[in-house]
Amino acid sequence: MDLAITPLPGGLGARVETDLARTSGSGAARALTDALNRHRVLVLPGQHLNHADLLAAASLFGTVDTATDRRYTVPGFPGLTVVSNVHQGGTPIGIYDGDQEEEWHADNSFKPQLTAATLLYSVITPGEGGETRFADATRAYADLPPAMRQRTAGMRAVHSIEQLGVRQTQSGGGQSSIAAGSLVGHAEVEHPLVLTHPVTGARSLLLGSMVISGITGLAENESRALLDELLQHTTSAPYVYSHRWKQGDLVVWDNLATLHTASPCDSSRHRRLLYRATVR
Repeated sequence: MDLAITPLPGGLGARVETDLARTSGSGAARALTDALNRHRVLVLPGQHLNHADLLAAASLFGTVDTATDRRYTVPGFPGLTVVSNVHQGGTPIGIYDGDQEEEWHADNSFKPQLTAATLLYSVITPGEGGETRFADATRAYADLPPAMRQRTAGMRAVHSIEQLGVRQTQSGGGQSSIAAGSLVGHAEVEHPLVLTHPVTGARSLLLGSMVISGITGLAENESRALLDELLQHTTSAPYVYSHRWKQGDLVVWDNLATLHTASPCDSSRHRRLLYRATVR
């Protein structure tokens, strides 16, 4: 299958022209996954997808993860999650990332098995704010000084969903998308600080501004200083692509090669509604 692919300026991501509602088969899966491995972020504009279409599109990239927070899973569509700042009766209808919260992360890093890729489909798009920012954790690692690459080799970091809930509550005025959810209770897990991609062999930094409690074997102050230094480098301007959503946009990203965060959005003035699927 031939895809119309246009790399985005800056070296991270590509725009892909195809109708995913009409895309299926092993050839399409190979072409799309090859493009994702090459560009790390894919932007597919102008999609018209129902829930079944979105799950079918996700399956082109891998096995859909159905172990999602039951509060926000779309009824009848395991693996499909609502992401929204819309409230009903004072309760968010989907995963709510806070009006001002910026949390750089790779999806589900608090799970033992890392998420391979995420698909996010925009249905209601805010007129202002609510962009998703992506950081090229692969190129950022490659640009580290040799001494830092040597220092971080073999290091492992602890990822904690409990800490994520606490940090979200602290930064979000008492609100958290994690606290009291059905995923709370996961034991802490360790992951390498530097990942080796299973397909491309490229190395990247696995970081998280709220979910990582520390680096194994380092004192707290040394651990925090190193994590802050690496995150500041990885999320600096040369490595970041900011996606301004339009209705019908589908964005797919490689969780083993990138970090991402939402940007601030005033929910009292601008609604946003997206559907998310992740794959293993």
